[in-house]
Amino acid sequence: MTELPESMRNLYKEAIELIEQNDDIKIYTHIDCDGLCSGAILSQVLDRLGKEHEIEWVNLDELSDLKINHDLTIFSDLGSGQPVDKNAKEGQNIIILDHHPPLRDLDYETDCNYIEINPLHHGIDGSFYVCGGGLCYFLARELGYKDLSWIGVLSAIGDIQNGRSGKLEGLNSTILKDAEDQGYIDTTPNDINIYGRKTRPLFVALSYFSDVKIPITGNQNTSKRVLRELNIDMDGRRTLSELSQEEKGKLFKYMLKEISKRVPQKYVKHVPKLLIGDAFEFLCEEEGTFLRDASEFSTAMNACGRNEKYPVAHKILKGDRGEALDCLEQISKEHRMRLAKNIAKVGDSIIELENLQYFDGKDMAPNIVGTVTGMILGNGNWKKPIIGFGQTDEDHLKVSLRCSKLLSYDGIHFGHIIREVSREFGGDGGGHSMACGAYIPIDKKDEFLEEFNNRLEGVIEN
Repeated sequence: MTELPESMRNLYKEAIELIEQNDDIKIYTHIDCDGLCSGAILSQVLDRLGKEHEIEWVNLDELSDLKINHDLTIFSDLGSGQPVDKNAKEGQNIIILDHHPPLRDLDYETDCNYIEINPLHHGIDGSFYVCGGGLCYFLARELGYKDLSWIGVLSAIGDIQNGRSGKLEGLNSTILKDAEDQGYIDTTPNDINIYGRKTRPLFVALSYFSDVKIPITGNQNTSKRVLRELNIDMDGRRTLSELSQEEKGKLFKYMLKEISKRVPQKYVKHVPKLLIGDAFEFLCEEEGTFLRDASEFSTAMNACGRNEKYPVAHKILKGDRGEALDCLEQISKEHRMRLAKNIAKVGDSIIELENLQYFDGKDMAPNIVGTVTGMILGNGNWKKPIIGFGQTDEDHLKVSLRCSKLLSYDGIHFGHIIREVSREFGGDGGGHSMACGAYIPIDKKDEFLEEFNNRLEGVIEN
């Protein structure tokens, strides 16, 4: 368990004082799982403090000219990389709780009363050790609200904070321990890392494995045959969570062998990390539902974000398991159908360059381009990152990048690269080593691709 640095704790105390002193409060938060969790934690904190407040879910490109109209404005899971204070007036107050690379340093001064809590200011990596929801949870924790820890864990899973080691590390481990101690979460250490471990029949879940293309990828019949050959019983459409340790051992050995045969030698040592990671189960959720498993719960939250159904996610995170849950199930179903339709549109239109591959989303909604990009990773060349383009308006493109975890294990951080390249062409971006994005002017697309491809020369092993 990692303790919160004293320098951060002091900032939280200042932030709590600001909250207690103000009654005209607005929260701006991001639209992905981490942002939705961040906003829900803050909203519950303000509810418990008796503070009326507004909440608005926004994307990063909406922040550059945002008007500050409230006495206290709180930004969660965004704000550090945007000039959110430029329209603030003297006497107004701003709190930022964000884990993305900051524009301003810790000693930044502005006309308004300004507090920024960012782990990078305190020597803590915001990609793996704490995310936006985690930072908001530590605010709640300072007030004694440890029962909100489960949302902090959900935000970390949704933000792929466990992407490097398969475990929650750093400050995330403190949040996890709080959630376990409160009886909200059960952790299964070193489980096979396949999505749908509680709800998908195993042969279906295996067919979606796409980090490296192996015989089971995209082929349910082959998955069934492999399971029969391994003497793993499929009776009753068993899920991964229902397998014995012996059966999981057989499946792990098969996948380890098949992947190791297909990757360059330097990646072989990373293959076990590709397959093994801790699994997290929410004990207060009904067994057999998609909210029981942290990965599936986070996917449902992202479905709300991608379809602009933010209030539904907000209600779910604040405890509504009635009408909001019915809405969430319908949103998730429609989201899957929408993704399938758009994946079919991409088809074989992936264009491969020397060091990367890409496709044009054309009339695809920009808010789902990233999800589609990740899902078609197995259709292309796993050794190269894949970029999807979606048009946001007449003048701008949204750029979404996904890659095999093996590339990030090899030390490539695409979030840093995409930020640098997009800024060269009048855009901006960032994100994680294996999942990131940017916004760029539409007329800079070809130059962006050329420069990105050049940046990866000698970095990507084809």
